[in-house]
Amino acid sequence: MNYNLKHLKNSPYSEETFNRVSSVIEYVSKLERENRIIVIAIDGRCASGKTTISSFLSFVFGEDIKSVVHMDDFFLPKELRTPERLKTAGGNVHSERFLEEVIPFLRDSSFRYRKFDCSTLHYSDFVEIKNKSVRIVEGSYSIHPIFGRYADITIFSNISFEEQKSRILKRNGKEKLKIFLEKWIPMEEYYFEAFDIKNKSDFVV
Repeated sequence: MNYNLKHLKNSPYSEETFNRVSSVIEYVSKLERENRIIVIAIDGRCASGKTTISSFLSFVFGEDIKSVVHMDDFFLPKELRTPERLKTAGGNVHSERFLEEVIPFLRDSSFRYRKFDCSTLHYSDFVEIKNKSVRIVEGSYSIHPIFGRYADITIFSNISFEEQKSRILKRNGKEKLKIFLEKWIPMEEYYFEAFDIKNKSDFVV
């Protein structure tokens, strides 16, 4: 596998991003010798840089082997959002569909899954996952124990609470920040604590 590290200076990614995941890159280089599909799961706090890490790893491993599954595509449909379910740790992700449409096929040559659009609350097009050497599952709840140990490498993307608020404010605005503080962040933190996600991850970045 030819890494694109020599092109890092001319890329949109910072040296800080590289430093966060340099240990992951080194570990992948060892696993690639086994000549099989490598699966990486990136969980962690919102606004901590999970998508950036995912994109950077795809860049490093080469665009020709890019293959990313986004947990946002498994937003829980309205009809499943019962009070009982939302009280459970990690209950606000459509785990049943992830177990059915993704987990069994991550080591296959190619597969596809339905994408749920959280802005319209309806399913949109299928996402096609091609035959790639490295596959990344990115997003909160991607290391939920209900999925079992499906990934070769698990990453917890961390961030301080103050920096988290600052990034959400800049990215989403004041009104959305209020929603994050009152709803999404408490749900994430409950899940992280209930299953000790950070301490059970292979890498904390």
